[in-house]
Amino acid sequence: MIAQGTAHRYGDNVDTDVIIPARYLNTTSHAELASHCMEDIDADFIKSVKKGDIIAAGRNFGCGSSREHAPIAIKASGVSCVIAESFARIFYRNAINIGLPIVESPRAAKGIANGDEVKIDFDAGKVYNVTTGENYQIEPFPEFIQNIIDSGGLLQGIAKKAVKK
Repeated sequence: MIAQGTAHRYGDNVDTDVIIPARYLNTTSHAELASHCMEDIDADFIKSVKKGDIIAAGRNFGCGSSREHAPIAIKASGVSCVIAESFARIFYRNAINIGLPIVESPRAAKGIANGDEVKIDFDAGKVYNVTTGENYQIEPFPEFIQNIIDSGGLLQGIAKKAVKK
């Protein structure tokens, strides 16, 4: 699987309340959540993000509440992957469960600037900063996580398995 897009760079401790502010949690519409993604930290994000883009961030991305709305808003906005130095564990689990690929790589996260063109080859375990020419090794996803992502999320993966039986 390959992801490629422009990087949107953020710092440390980006919490779920700035990824999707609590005032918008009264909707289950993924499109509505996406329309407010990152607005409290980057008012221009939703205007500039394009399908396939990447979020690069510092340490502890997705800290705060355990709401699934945060990775849903990111994925629905068109982001194909989040690369960070580290993730809050509950955010990591929620992202994988909804089929949003996330990569923990301090070197890659620090080496990607806002606006850089980034390509991620998940199968080869490589992040390419096309803008700078830098390459970073990452740990490929284990097969069971790759299957969840390929299915579009945990529930979709379970449904596909049930249909096959």
